[in-house]
Amino acid sequence: MAKGTVLVADDDSAIRTVLNQALARAGYIPRTTSNAASLWRWVQQGEGDVIITDVVMPDENAFELLPRIRRLRPELPIIVMSAQNTLMTALKAAERGAFEYLPKPFDLNELITIVGRAMAEPKPASKRAEKADVDGEELPLIGRSIAMQEIYRVLARLTQTDLTVMINGESGTGKELVARVLHDHGKRRHGPFVPVNMAAIPRDLIESELFGHEKGALTGAQARRLPGRFEQADGGTLFLDEIGDMPLDAQTRLLRVLQEGEYTTVGGHTPIKTHVRIIAATHRDLRALIQQGLFREDLFYRLNVVPLRLPPLRERLDDIGDLTRHFLRGMARQTLGQHAISNEAIERLKQHAWPGNVRELENLIHRIVAVHPQELISADVVDQELIDVISGPSGAPEEADAQSLTEMVERHLATYFANYNGNLPPPGLYDRVIREIEVPLISAALTATRGNQIRAAELLGLNRNTLRSRIKLLNIQIFKSSSF
Repeated sequence: MAKGTVLVADDDSAIRTVLNQALARAGYIPRTTSNAASLWRWVQQGEGDVIITDVVMPDENAFELLPRIRRLRPELPIIVMSAQNTLMTALKAAERGAFEYLPKPFDLNELITIVGRAMAEPKPASKRAEKADVDGEELPLIGRSIAMQEIYRVLARLTQTDLTVMINGESGTGKELVARVLHDHGKRRHGPFVPVNMAAIPRDLIESELFGHEKGALTGAQARRLPGRFEQADGGTLFLDEIGDMPLDAQTRLLRVLQEGEYTTVGGHTPIKTHVRIIAATHRDLRALIQQGLFREDLFYRLNVVPLRLPPLRERLDDIGDLTRHFLRGMARQTLGQHAISNEAIERLKQHAWPGNVRELENLIHRIVAVHPQELISADVVDQELIDVISGPSGAPEEADAQSLTEMVERHLATYFANYNGNLPPPGLYDRVIREIEVPLISAALTATRGNQIRAAELLGLNRNTLRSRIKLLNIQIFKSSSF
């Protein structure tokens, strides 16, 4: 017995054929077309239980068609697929009421799973107002790599919710940019976005900064200060950057606010209701801080409702070309002149380790434009700027010998023990150190094998079930790649 009818719209005949076969094997009745007009006619006639449509059609853009479908048949789930693979494509799909967004190429098994979920739980359209076309706007996040595609999909879902999000990523990966996307395209976009960097505020002033204070509550507080950050963010989003640097006393007060939805100013007694969305971010391993007694476990679970890991630049090297050209366009608008970059120069950039991530890349491009007058940035120019740090895929042999993993770990541990001034660090050191090595090791293997766990297990020399259990335990995010 057929499970239902799936309407497929894509002007690529090969894709239609593959989808037709996959859906039929899964027990669905596929109907395929190459244009939006036929799809719209089927919808008007009441046909179909699920729609799968490409964005770019020969007669009409799917984003123009989606609102009409939602008004006519709001119960009809729509799965949008696209080869454009930008953040705005994912956001617009969510804003137009799509059930799911899939960047091409995608995993056919994943698509069949999504179709089954759409059949079982059709969701009504979002009643949010549609936004103007933003194809020509500057994107807040740049990149079409597999790693970024998964980020875009998650962000598109999260903009439709008010859930608390924990963003984890190295310095320079764009954590505040992601937080702003969640705010600017979310339910609270008409409210304020208030960022607070915990690492930039003196520890004894953090509570006053967050909650405000009353006259006389602090030394020099002769009058009530400006509202605290919670009050400033009321109705909007409070972004708590570098949450791992928040002192324990402030963590306790923050936990109480999250539990009770209200707070008092420092020195005050009247509870103040708060209506903010919390987005937190850190570059640190909060679970390790919990083991060291430096971060409250109950606060971690309150903040870690939806964890989001931003990949470092070394895991998304395919984005370096797009990022570099984006920075060059921005500098041209700043009257720094028109510049282009050669493909060979892009390849040189991909050979750098990028410890400073996207921010380091942006600073490098700014430096090149400022120092080198030529309009075309060549590979020689890039080599000249990275002469002390750039390495090929295998690295320089003498550098590798001097920077062996064993030596780096020894130096790291020596510094770690020295920070305790002769005292012993907290118990559990073995697990903490192994975890710090295990997470990047497994992540690197998964990246190298494009998310294929069988190949990653072979590469690591692990049993496949062991690898799967470690991925789950360590909460490692997987970015899959497969094609039609």
